[in-house]
Amino acid sequence: MFDDKSNANSPNGAPKKSPGNFKPQMFTMLAWAAIIGVTVTVFMMKNRYTAPAMNLTQADFFSKFESNQIASATINLGGQTSQLTPITGKFFKTDKDGKTTEVAFVAPNVFLTQKMLDQLLVSNKVEAGAPNVMLTQLIWGIAPFLILGVLFWFFFIRQIKMAGKGALSFGKSKARILAKDRNKTTFKDVAGVEEAMEEVSELVEFLKDPKRFQRLGGRIPKGVLMIGPPGTGKTLLAKAIAGEADAAFFSISGSDFVEMFVGVGASRVRDMFEQARKTTPCLIFIDEIDAVGRSRGHGLGGGNDEREQTLNALLVEMDGFEMKDNIILIAATNRPDILDPALLRPGRFDRQIVVDRPDRNGRRKILEVHSKGKPLAPSIDLDSLAAGTPGFTGADLRNLINEAALLAARRGKKVIEQEELEEGIMRV
Repeated sequence: MFDDKSNANSPNGAPKKSPGNFKPQMFTMLAWAAIIGVTVTVFMMKNRYTAPAMNLTQADFFSKFESNQIASATINLGGQTSQLTPITGKFFKTDKDGKTTEVAFVAPNVFLTQKMLDQLLVSNKVEAGAPNVMLTQLIWGIAPFLILGVLFWFFFIRQIKMAGKGALSFGKSKARILAKDRNKTTFKDVAGVEEAMEEVSELVEFLKDPKRFQRLGGRIPKGVLMIGPPGTGKTLLAKAIAGEADAAFFSISGSDFVEMFVGVGASRVRDMFEQARKTTPCLIFIDEIDAVGRSRGHGLGGGNDEREQTLNALLVEMDGFEMKDNIILIAATNRPDILDPALLRPGRFDRQIVVDRPDRNGRRKILEVHSKGKPLAPSIDLDSLAAGTPGFTGADLRNLINEAALLAARRGKKVIEQEELEEGIMRV
């Protein structure tokens, strides 16, 4: 109930991806890289080991044919015209030392009559080839580029469209949005922080009826900073404010803004406020704001420069929205001493609310909230349990009740007794 950390599940109930899911993605990337590499290598090797052909005129070809220098030849029927026919093949060439080698040749335009064609084909060194050689060569020439283009589209563009988490979505906000019709949390679900609830009650009134304040020239705080140890209920209180005011609830951690790429964090800040303006009235909650709101001027570059750019974007956006936007920004931290002074000046986070550990009476109320719906023995004494848990936060007390329920189940009991509750204190 008072745990400030988000659950292990995503807002729609699906489990978040674990780091282990990265292995199949890496395997897929390596497989596609291997396919592309093999394809390129095949075409490069083909072109590499194909010797350049020597151009021969019609006279040169017939001269070598008559002198029995043609090793092999192919008449590529279906040339440019019915009589101009390209001929390819190899002929014997003898160097000065008397060494004979085969040299590839091409005679692109050879005039052949039917009689000349018959004479050539009678020789066992000349054969008729398949037609449309030019088209075949064209296809072989552009095939590598077509294959690479298809692989690029499939591997990059398709993956980006399907996953939505590729390079084109780095600047999108990671804020989890809870629509106002799905947020059922109200002040009835909050206990042990009555003083903080009194201070934030006017925020609810502003979100419900902002014109009442605007008529008198009043200005509600743009930002509220909740200060307190982890587990004291800061996230729950912010969610309850949105639930009471029937407003949308944006939740994000300060560490979600900063990435290794400079400018991504600032882009995410702008995208988050743009989404918020489309769903007013709304409440934006930034947990652990010290991750991005740390005092500037102490970095040596790199990630610190990215963090400072993100902070600058946040300050600009806070100055940019007005009362009529019906947006309230709430942040939580347990290190207010390291925050940048520009965040705390009037007009930004100009109100600070301390959400401390509950006292004995507060712990009693929290135990009542968490024990609802659980079978407790009639002899249970929550007052003595509250007295015996000094320093416990709301999250600790919820964990205590859960541990007691698990102990009772393991022991085969149908109700939770005082013994399990006291033993649960030792486990928390």
